[in-house]
Amino acid sequence: MDQDMILKMIYAGFSTAQLHRFKERFGCFNYINLKYESLLLEFNDSRMHDKLRRLQTMDIKSLKSELNDKGITPVYYNEEKYPRLLFEICDYPFVLFCKGNLSYLNEENFLSVVGGRERTDYTTTVLEQFIPELVQSNMVIVSGLAKGTDSDAHVITIKNRGKTIGVLGFGHHLHYPEETALLRKYLEQQHLVISEYPPHISPRPWQFPERNRIISGLCQGTLITEAKKRSGSLITCDQALDQNRNVYCLPGPITSIYSEGCNLRISEGAKVCLSVSDILEDYT
Repeated sequence: MDQDMILKMIYAGFSTAQLHRFKERFGCFNYINLKYESLLLEFNDSRMHDKLRRLQTMDIKSLKSELNDKGITPVYYNEEKYPRLLFEICDYPFVLFCKGNLSYLNEENFLSVVGGRERTDYTTTVLEQFIPELVQSNMVIVSGLAKGTDSDAHVITIKNRGKTIGVLGFGHHLHYPEETALLRKYLEQQHLVISEYPPHISPRPWQFPERNRIISGLCQGTLITEAKKRSGSLITCDQALDQNRNVYCLPGPITSIYSEGCNLRISEGAKVCLSVSDILEDYT
């Protein structure tokens, strides 16, 4: 069964990118074992043998039991509850590890909100103005559970009785940063937290840009509040554009380093966001 093999492969250390290459090359995952190791040499992975050996030791019943005990539900790419928007991107994850209300995955309208961990009161003021109307329009707010803009978006959505999804850049057994640990627990109980990584995977720098493509890929549009010229938020912006998603940038003072990124993207053609109607008009 593809789902069982996918789960075992991810635990054994195979990446989402590798799974896509295997699926494209073979059409299935039946060849991913020691018997056919010679067929996999073309993928030029120095750790292939170790991954294949780990794969042989994986017991699917134990993996599923552990996930169930921790309240984590795997949602696979070929299930109806897998979010349709995410399935549209070229490098969609084959499984999402979910904790919370799975019905959120099949809502109609999603908006991701991103910005700097360092931000000014401008971000909070705008989100407090925008989010109540977004919630009234049945918008699910998606962000990355980081401190700063992400946590602002989640908290203000909760305060306005909206729905919000947090996307982790690591496995469910870990947490980073500590400042958002309580918020994350609340989302797990009342909303939804997801990750493409198995629960034991710790935070690594390259996983956060990978996480960002899911934040933008889940949504029809991405709102960027404030971003420095070199910012992870601009990575999310570029990924959203690559995914053919709408991008909304708040203009800011040319004297503020926190608005340099948004102003730059606006000058390059991103949609300037002056009111919440600039977002909602694309959802009608």
